[in-house]
Amino acid sequence: MVSNKTIQTGDLKKLNEWRSYQSTLSLILYAAVKRLFPKRKLRIEHSMSRGFYCKLGTKIDPAMVKKIERRMRKLIDENLPIQQASFPREKAAYLFNNLGQPDKVKLLTNIRKKHVTLYSLLDVYDMYIIPPFDTTARVPLFYLRHFSPGFVMIFPTWQDLSKLPEFVPQPRLNRIFNEYVEWARILEIDDVGPLNAVIKNGGGPQIIKIVEALHEKKIAQIADRIVKERSKVVLVAGPSSAGKTTFTKRLAIQLIVNGTRPLVISTDNYFQPHSKTPRDEYGKLDFETIEAVDTALMNTHLLQIINGRTITVPKFNFVTGRRIKGHVVKGKDFDVVLLEGIHCLNDQLTHRIRRDIKFKIYISALTQLNIDDHNRISTTDTRLIRRLVRDTHFRGYRTREVLKLWGRVIRGEEGNIYPYQEEADEMFNSALVYEPGVLKRFCVPLLKRIAKRSSEFAEAKRLIDFLNLFYDLSGRDVPSNSILREFIGGSSFVY
Repeated sequence: MVSNKTIQTGDLKKLNEWRSYQSTLSLILYAAVKRLFPKRKLRIEHSMSRGFYCKLGTKIDPAMVKKIERRMRKLIDENLPIQQASFPREKAAYLFNNLGQPDKVKLLTNIRKKHVTLYSLLDVYDMYIIPPFDTTARVPLFYLRHFSPGFVMIFPTWQDLSKLPEFVPQPRLNRIFNEYVEWARILEIDDVGPLNAVIKNGGGPQIIKIVEALHEKKIAQIADRIVKERSKVVLVAGPSSAGKTTFTKRLAIQLIVNGTRPLVISTDNYFQPHSKTPRDEYGKLDFETIEAVDTALMNTHLLQIINGRTITVPKFNFVTGRRIKGHVVKGKDFDVVLLEGIHCLNDQLTHRIRRDIKFKIYISALTQLNIDDHNRISTTDTRLIRRLVRDTHFRGYRTREVLKLWGRVIRGEEGNIYPYQEEADEMFNSALVYEPGVLKRFCVPLLKRIAKRSSEFAEAKRLIDFLNLFYDLSGRDVPSNSILREFIGGSSFVY
């Protein structure tokens, strides 16, 4: 029998091989676009439907997308070599300037690395945190789908590189990404290079203030809508380290401003006792599945609160694995319940509550910042870095443990959260464009402690290389109610 530890170590290897698959396809995509549409600017923006959403400047049509796909397949079938070479930073910037890639020039001008590794395919050069494979033939599976005004490049999932997932349009998720991309343009910070330039010139504190104000404005707008629609149960769901707890507390404050009396409840307090908790395929207690929650008791309590009755909300003791008595709640004292947890978008969780009085919110750190035009910053990496800082500083975990468990966390999210995200009435992006510069100070020292012989070393090095792209930014200007405070400490909220 394969041990859980072996599976977790294998997850890290699978994830990095998958990232190399992405880097290789991205380079092939760029080479194809360069051949077919040399005057168009390729921008790989964000994840969508198990792939990357891409744009070519202005709007493109399905015929153009098919043409790009055919050229990509030709490059793959030709089994072309992908070369790599180390360049002095100034020489690399000169090369990209001549190639008409100002985004990379801006990045190289505003990082501290003395040498960078470049990857080339035919006459195309690019940079990647995770190296591409050595030949184009190693990424045979992919397809493109038109999604106006751009297209989506679909590739295999990290669990199995031999299968392609189905394309499922995600218009709501795309809309929220576009909203925050527009905010980045307002700030004139859509890549790491411009962000570093602002920090280098002393503008970091101002960026923090503006970004936090944008968050507060969005939360206030969501609160206004909840009040207008007279919702009775607000359901807040999102993946690990999205900032659900702080968001919910800030939303409660905005509801109070609107004259509404909110009650905040966590689904964690309705966990089944360990004796009834399902186990995963490795025999471990599975808190990611909805069957781990006592939905019957939760629905009974929600209905009683809505009807103005008094109940005792339980509190789950994670040490003993049992529920204990929590605090007494008088339903007549509250106008709306804010329920926070990973399953909240799944109607099975609140099956006895009418849909017309429920309001669903999906929250995640949907990173709107790119490294450059062809290198997006993974939303998953943003959450992993947050989790590394929080769990090692405040929850007693070791860095290696957090990295080992990450694959298991992602599996739970893919099965229990992502399938329901398009059902949300509102989406909130908890990512903060400035946060990597702040988190770097906390995270890099942790990652540097991982020994070279460790199975987690490659993942630690990858994250260090990524964080070292950013200039350091002091956290002293981060407000006490910021979502980031949930991870670095110093929050004015009690967790």
